[in-house]
Amino acid sequence: MSPPLPHRTRWSGGHGWPGRSVWPRSLFGRLALILCAGLALAQGLSFALVAYERGQAATSMMLGYMERDVASSLALLDRLPAAERAAWLPRLERGGYSFMLGAGAGEGAGAGAGAGAGAGAGAAGSVADARLSAQVEASLAEAIGSHYTVSAHPLPGAGQRFQVHLRLRDGAALTIDLHPRGMPLSPWLPLLMLLQLALLAASCWAAVRLATRPLNELAQAADSLGPDLRATHLSEQGPSEVARAARAFNAMQQRIAGYISERMQILAAISHDLQTPITRMRLRTDLMEDEPQRDKLCADLKQMEALVREGVSYARTLHGSAEPARRIDADALLDSMVCDYRDAGQQVVLRGRVGAALHSRPLALRRILGNLCDNALAFAGAAELEVAVDAAGRLNIAVLDRGPGIPDTQLEAVFQPFYRLESSRNRATGGTGLGLAIARQLAQAIDASLTLHQRPGGGLEARLTLAAEPNKND
Repeated sequence: MSPPLPHRTRWSGGHGWPGRSVWPRSLFGRLALILCAGLALAQGLSFALVAYERGQAATSMMLGYMERDVASSLALLDRLPAAERAAWLPRLERGGYSFMLGAGAGEGAGAGAGAGAGAGAGAAGSVADARLSAQVEASLAEAIGSHYTVSAHPLPGAGQRFQVHLRLRDGAALTIDLHPRGMPLSPWLPLLMLLQLALLAASCWAAVRLATRPLNELAQAADSLGPDLRATHLSEQGPSEVARAARAFNAMQQRIAGYISERMQILAAISHDLQTPITRMRLRTDLMEDEPQRDKLCADLKQMEALVREGVSYARTLHGSAEPARRIDADALLDSMVCDYRDAGQQVVLRGRVGAALHSRPLALRRILGNLCDNALAFAGAAELEVAVDAAGRLNIAVLDRGPGIPDTQLEAVFQPFYRLESSRNRATGGTGLGLAIARQLAQAIDASLTLHQRPGGGLEARLTLAAEPNKND
């Protein structure tokens, strides 16, 4: 059986590759990386082309000077007696080549090296060295004429070094040891090119940031558009495409706010107007003589009143921003809530402390925790409040119970308005299905998150996480 494949991370093209992807997730990062990489590649290519051109120019200049000098040097050596030639060799030496009497490093070895290069030797640069040696040989043969037989061969393992073998008119062997020198680069050129690349990269970064900033602002405005209708008005300045998108988003926010406000007003008006006929019906039931039927009707009317009140309350929670946020003593608020429940004979305990002031909306926070505690008391008969601050500085308030719990598949569904696990319309068991919906709406209004979790050992945990970090300096 073949071993399991390594974990794959997704790249831009959808191909897996072991390890972490270096491809940025943001549009800004991708554009900046593409442009900066392209500029760096173009800059490197330009530098390579400049270096190649300077090398070619240096070779052409060297061959031009060498043709004149070698021709005059050979004429001088031919006229000198053989015994005096060795004394003149240092005077004929130049920066890129020197003369030696004899076969040098071995004319036969040089020919063998040339043959090896022609046979495709694997050493790097052998083809280029053979080409340059042929160019040197042709240039010198043209300069000194047909009186001399010239052969040039690269020396293996000596870098870019050649030896030109020829014989004087009296048959004496002469070797020209050639070591071409490239045209030197100015020491400030690499630094200048790096500075140029840095300037181009900075300009690219600024251009990409300017182009992607409106998209980031649009995403932030979309995230901030919650059920409390705290819309963020985008600036309609800038390029035509950006201004058009900003105008469309601002108009969309206004339409959504109008639709939700109208819907909530209708719900609140209907719920409010229902209270009057319900009150009249209760007065009429008090005059009924059939006591069993009267008690049943009174119980039904009480449930209707509770449903109407919660409907109005739910409508108002969507406008939770009407309550201003302020600094509160979270420990005092939690302690007062627990004391109120205990005074009413309910089993509610508190563990943990915030230990710092909190910037939030106290009425909304109290309503959220009250709904969660009421649910715990209704289904388990007792509630536990645990307060803790996690490593990220977020405040977590958990309401725990040992009730029957909620199936995993319905942990999110119970936050929908009028959703109940029980099909019964009994207020004592099924409820109206608005308690958790109101709590979730209020949590969103105060920039918090409300989630439900199964409790180890049975029961339910309702966890309220405040996104705002407690101010520990207060």
